[in-house]
Amino acid sequence: MSNLQAYHRAVSGQSAMNEARIIAEFSRRGIPEREIIPRVNVFTYGIWRSKKLKRQVRLGEKGVKIIAVFEDKKGKKRVKTASVFHVSQTDPI
Repeated sequence: MSNLQAYHRAVSGQSAMNEARIIAEFSRRGIPEREIIPRVNVFTYGIWRSKKLKRQVRLGEKGVKIIAVFEDKKGKKRVKTASVFHVSQTDPI
């Protein structure tokens, strides 16, 4: 899957299972809660690097671990962990 496809999947996703964790972790790191909007300004490294967003996560930044559900090539649902980053941890490319 391309980063652009991943971006479209991320913003259209309906699952909110990671939202509380994302908000809590980034708030703990000093980002105001009102500025943390999953699927708007919180994405994985690959999605930030996509042609759509064109941003680079800064060296040394630490993401928040989430659980991601995805469909493999055979249509079977899989679960894996991923790290997401807030826009404040990125720079334009």
